[in-house]
Order: sequence, then C-alpha cells, then structure tokens
Amino acid sequence: MDSETGRLQEFLNGVRDEAPILIGVAPFGMIYGVLAVSAGLSTLAAQSMSFILFAGSAQFILARLIADSASLMVMVMTVFVVNLRHALYSASVAPYVARLPLRWKFLLSYLLTDEAYAVTIRRFAVSGVTPLGHWYFLGAGLTLWSCWQASTAVGVFLGSQIPPSWGLDFTLALTFIAIVVPLIADRAMLVCAVVAALAALLFAFLPMKLGLLAAAAAGIVAGFWSDR
Repeated sequence: MDSETGRLQEFLNGVRDEAPILIGVAPFGMIYGVLAVSAGLSTLAAQSMSFILFAGSAQFILARLIADSASLMVMVMTVFVVNLRHALYSASVAPYVARLPLRWKFLLSYLLTDEAYAVTIRRFAVSGVTPLGHWYFLGAGLTLWSCWQASTAVGVFLGSQIPPSWGLDFTLALTFIAIVVPLIADRAMLVCAVVAALAALLFAFLPMKLGLLAAAAAGIVAGFWSDR
C-alpha cells in the first residue's frame, strides 16, 4: 500500500467510525441553532459561533448568557471553565501526535471535541503510535465538524419549523452514553465512570459548571487508584 492510499484509507476509517455518533450530534446542533437565534443572535453570529468556537456545550451556555445580558467577563470565564476538559483530552492524545509538525497540531487541536476524541483515542489505544494515525484523527474530526456546521445551519435557518414536540434535546444524553460505554473495557474504567457519574450528581450545584471538572478529577483519581 503506497502512502497516498494509506492516508486515504486511514481518513476513511475515521469517517466510518465517527459516522454512527452523528445520529445524536445532528439534533444537538439543530437545537443550538434554534436557541442561538431565539437568544437574539443574528443568523451570521449564530453560525459563526459554531465555526469559531466549535464546542457544543459551551455554545449552548454562551447563547443563554447572551440572552441573559451577562457581562463579557462572565461569558469568557464560563466558556473557559466549561472547556477545561479539553486540556485532559489534549494530554491524553499528546503522545500519539507529538512527532507531527506544528500545522498539524493546530488543525487537530481545533477538531478535538468530545465525540472526535472518543473514537480517536480508542483507535490510538489499539494501534499505538503509527505514521498515518493522524489521518484517522482528521477523518473523525472533519466528519463531526461538517455535521455540526450543517446541523447548526438547519437550526438557525429552519428552526422555527421544527415542532417542539420532537423533544430533540434528549439525544445529547444518548450521544454521550454511546461514547462512554464502549470505552469501559476493564475494572479501572468502570470505577472511573461510576465515580465520575456519582460525583457529577453530587457537585451539580456548583456554579459555572465546576461540578463537571470536579467529577472528572474524581473519576481520574478513582480510576488510577483502582488500576494501582
């Protein structure tokens, strides 16, 4: 297999593995589009947020803060805290992309989302560091990015025609369940998931979504302890 064929195959493998998750991502993007416009954003601003920020949960929260006329500082700090989990993703992926040129690291960091990370790190854990692994990452990331932009546009421009009775918001929870469950392959991962879930409920009262970070930290510590 020549290098060009190998790159294309890895890219398509990433597309294939990411595709099933889009069933939950697409309705989520549509809901964001509807919410952003109803919060007072123009269609251009709502779509641009998906392109520039490209972070579903942060976009939802930011749209709500805009609707509530929150200060710029509150909006910046809230988005920063909500997206801190990406630092954990970056640390996990870093060993597999360390040899890449800076331009690739910039591109892949932009595409590093919850759903893209889930399928990519599962692949990296099996295959290890490979010469073409980043093309798999690119395929998964671009697939999710394309779906998010398209579904946001549908919500922004056609959201008023979506019946409220559809209740599309439930798909977000289903998406993350589909991401997490396949990753639970041993006792340490199970302990990590259970402790993180319980901690998320326990710390749900914390402001600025700090409960999410507390739950992540608790799950990491519990998983590490169990593995040891």
